[in-house]
Amino acid sequence: MNYAEFQKKVRLSQQDICREVYADNRKSIRVKKENTVVKNLERIFSATLKIGNKKGFQAMSMRDLGRETHLSMGALYSYFSSKEELLAILQHQRRTITKRILQEHIDKESDPVARLRAAILTHLYLSEAMQPWFYFSYMEAKNLSKEEQALAVASERYTEQIFTDILIQGQDSGTFLLRDPQLTASVIKAMVQDWYLKRSKYASRKISVDQYARFILQFVESFISDVKENRQSPGHTREDMDGQYPSNGAKSNLWAVRELD
Repeated sequence: MNYAEFQKKVRLSQQDICREVYADNRKSIRVKKENTVVKNLERIFSATLKIGNKKGFQAMSMRDLGRETHLSMGALYSYFSSKEELLAILQHQRRTITKRILQEHIDKESDPVARLRAAILTHLYLSEAMQPWFYFSYMEAKNLSKEEQALAVASERYTEQIFTDILIQGQDSGTFLLRDPQLTASVIKAMVQDWYLKRSKYASRKISVDQYARFILQFVESFISDVKENRQSPGHTREDMDGQYPSNGAKSNLWAVRELD
């Protein structure tokens, strides 16, 4: 799966996202005409992400938002009661979409190699499709209420745990053999985050999201292959290599590195 194929499979237009927000917040939004709500939420969210990612959400005033959206203060407050609620809505929507789409793609696979590939590609391509949302969510987490911060932390741990669970599944089946699946998952998560947090770095080098995806997949495969080769290299004793093995008693004939591409 490449990014173009992902886009065809997953509908992530601003309009679709805003319809979901309206469905979730129908009772609190005072405007009742769905098409009007969706159109104005698109303007509000786009403006908030644009201003927030440029100078910070805390520095954004409601007057800034009104000027950018061409909506009056009264009209803005028809959709949310405060800046804090607007921030919470944006964060919640990004978390909800991430969890749903990740799980949908991973659940289609049973083999740990295919599941790992699906998790990496889906997370990366989703962050590309929703880059302003992902960047905003990460950078503005510090401005959330304690309750919302706890939800943000839980969301980050959830996506990292997905990688951990798949690596453990592969380890248990003999497909992967890792000393620390959790640390490996943290490294994979960090590589995905680097893409949407430091876009300008990769853009200046003309690196596409598909090129970056291939790099991550090859990196993970290379890591597993390197450990396998080290274990099989002559001249190395069990004691020499002990730091590279899990302590679960796995045997060398369980090693099997499978292509991620």
